[in-house]
Amino acid sequence: MLTKQDKVQLRSSIFRHLDGLATATTAYSLHKKGIFDYLLKNKKVFIKDLASHFKANEGYLNVALRILCSQGWLILHIDNRSDSISYEINKNSHEAFKLVPLYEDAVKLLNYSVTFPEERIGSDAFIALERIFKKFEKSFGLTNNTEIEQQILKHIEGCIVAPIIVLLGVNGLFHKYFMEASFTAEEYHKNPESFKKILDFFTYLGWFKKKKNTYQFTDEGLFFAKRASAYGVTVSYLPTFLALDDLLFGNPLILKTETPNETEKHVHREMNVWGSGGAHTTYFKVIDQVVIELFNKPIDEQPKGILDMGCGNGAFIQHIFDVIEHQTSRGKMLEEHPLLLVGADFNQAALKVTRANLIKADIWAKVIWGDIGRPDLLAKDLNEDYNIDLKDLLNVRTFLDHNRIWEKPKTTTSRISNSTGAYASQGKRLNNNLIEDSLLEHLQKWKPYVEQFGLLIIELHTINPELSANNLGKTAATAYDGTHGFSDQYILEVDVFKNIAKEAGLEPDERYFSRFPETNLATVSINLLKGK
Repeated sequence: MLTKQDKVQLRSSIFRHLDGLATATTAYSLHKKGIFDYLLKNKKVFIKDLASHFKANEGYLNVALRILCSQGWLILHIDNRSDSISYEINKNSHEAFKLVPLYEDAVKLLNYSVTFPEERIGSDAFIALERIFKKFEKSFGLTNNTEIEQQILKHIEGCIVAPIIVLLGVNGLFHKYFMEASFTAEEYHKNPESFKKILDFFTYLGWFKKKKNTYQFTDEGLFFAKRASAYGVTVSYLPTFLALDDLLFGNPLILKTETPNETEKHVHREMNVWGSGGAHTTYFKVIDQVVIELFNKPIDEQPKGILDMGCGNGAFIQHIFDVIEHQTSRGKMLEEHPLLLVGADFNQAALKVTRANLIKADIWAKVIWGDIGRPDLLAKDLNEDYNIDLKDLLNVRTFLDHNRIWEKPKTTTSRISNSTGAYASQGKRLNNNLIEDSLLEHLQKWKPYVEQFGLLIIELHTINPELSANNLGKTAATAYDGTHGFSDQYILEVDVFKNIAKEAGLEPDERYFSRFPETNLATVSINLLKGK
């Protein structure tokens, strides 16, 4: 039986594994270009000068160096007043940079791992896995057992296990049958001899007990198995991490798609949805409180329905409908007062999946194309095509506002941003003051449509990289900064986001404000924003 302290340590391993996916790929790409030698020689460099010297794409280079700050290997100096950003080496830089070549095998392995969702684990991948297993079991020759060495070994461990955990989680090894009973490699895989090598490595990590040719989960292994989805979102961005040579020093548009109908190149979307869904249960508890209160009011004070912007696979709509139907007074009068349900998404594939899932769940809903940056068009389409007034709906969304298409603010203010974030659009670095102005205008666009019933929003955030560095193993911020920074998404700190919402005339209802975790390490928040 795991103790509370055991669980803290194992949860720390998950965070450090996620750190590894972002850090190994980023650091190895910078190493190959000679960035670290330059930093060690010059000690402190301005991002503009560094980008110019290496002919790098400044926006993504800034994201990359900030990731290393979050791991404690560099110091970020940011002055949003003068838009000045520089990076300085610290006491960890020499040792960390010297050890970065050890990531080579891990990055090569990830080039196989990225194909696991389609091709599973092929013979070449098994050869690469066996090679890195042997090196890892010998600690890659590291003998000093310093904090930096242990940090890097944990990163490499993450690069090995994270894609496999996701693959096995999606494909059934963590089914109750396998988790509760002993099993053989032959029961699960058509290439049992190769698969045994993976199971033996997990046994080496302490996740399985092996007796002859059978395997059984340990308590530690069960801990990771039950949290397989925690790896899903970061692993889904492997296509982005493996394109860093181009994103940083070549074509910054290499992962861009031409139309919403084209399959996304930067992320494995199905895996992303699977991974994010695993985390939503915790957040839904807060969302449910708001929904229950609203739909228990007198009928003339209730929203006529719900609009889920960025509906993904329709799971959020299904959940809200179930809550309303079974836990509110509105659920008892759906015949007289039907609930208008609308799912909107920019991605045509997501719309197709949502329609299919809602039909299967026997839930009536309108599923339409929509752009989070154009609520006016959405309102027009709803009114003209369905006679639905957007203002009559409770607007909800999960982890979406930061993923809007970049628009330069029409009006720039004299604000001085409080954010430490690193932001880019198509490789170009974006001024943090503009990022805040952009969010302000974005929320102002939505204000006329959400003033009455509100905007119920779950949002992702960054934190100061110094805070991340001082709390390694306690936050997934490094991974989030990598996945979102390299794919032109704009996650701000919790307090920065709330202040901009207030400035836009959308007051957060403090009764429902929540952040996760409930500390200054918070990277997720829930807000009900309403007009003042």
